[in-house]
Parts: sequence; C-alpha cells; structure tokens
Amino acid sequence: MILTSSILSAEFELLKSELIAKYDELGMRATGNWANSLTIELIENSVTIKGEEYTNALEYGRKPGKQPPSEAIEQWLVAKGIAGTIEGDITLSSLAYLIARKIAREGYNRAQHGGTELISTVITPQRIQQIINKVSDNELANLTQNLTSFINNTFL
Repeated sequence: MILTSSILSAEFELLKSELIAKYDELGMRATGNWANSLTIELIENSVTIKGEEYTNALEYGRKPGKQPPSEAIEQWLVAKGIAGTIEGDITLSSLAYLIARKIAREGYNRAQHGGTELISTVITPQRIQQIINKVSDNELANLTQNLTSFINNTFL
C-alpha cells in the first residue's frame, strides 16, 4: 500500500527540481540563493514548496514601496559580474543603494524586461491535476484494499 504522503513528496521534489532547471535555463541564477532556498514541507497529507520571500518578484516583478535590501543587490551585482565594470566610477554600495531606491520608488516590472514565467510554466493547472489524479487513484486503491480486507476478515 503506497502512502499518499510518498506520492506527494515525490511529485513535489520533481516540481522543485524542474523549477531549479527552469531558473537555470532562463539565466536567472546569480548567487543561487533562490534555488538553494527551495524546500519541501510535508505534513501528513499536505505538501508545500517554500522559498525566498522574493519568489513572486522573480516572475511578476515588484510594486513600488519598501526599499529592498542594498546588501542583496550588492551580492547580485557581484554574482552577475557587474561589479567589475564599475570600478572607479561609483562604489558598489552606492550603486546598490541607488538601484534599491529606484525599485522602492518605481517598482520593477518583469514584463517590461521580457518576463520569466519561471513558476507558471512549471506549476501549471494541468500539472496540479496530474498530481491530484495520482493521489486520488492511490486513495481509491487503498480504500478498495481496506474494504476487501474488512469483508474477507468479517464475513468469510
């Protein structure tokens, strides 16, 4: 008898690996923090993929408002090789601060920069339905087996 949690765990680990592959395919990896942060949380018959707070911003962008941390932007500038091209013109921390301030004022629209569809091409309604079907088929098989055992033990 296969446990539903085993099916969910396997399916969500597969989703996680496909998200990371898509992230790399789109050339989004800088520090790798996002890919490394993805975790699968399984509680009984419920499963969740968790990651960095900025996951939605990777696909949809960011609304104006709170300024993002300059340190994270500094890491990104270094990882993308931009830091080496600004030597002598402006300090890395100043550039990171200016970028953070601009994001706070104007937001960041992913669609204007080609978008990514990082999540929506991997976690699709069809894919979710496939997972639901696998779990449903498994639960039906378990129920049938349990009923058959009950009837055999009780009446035969």
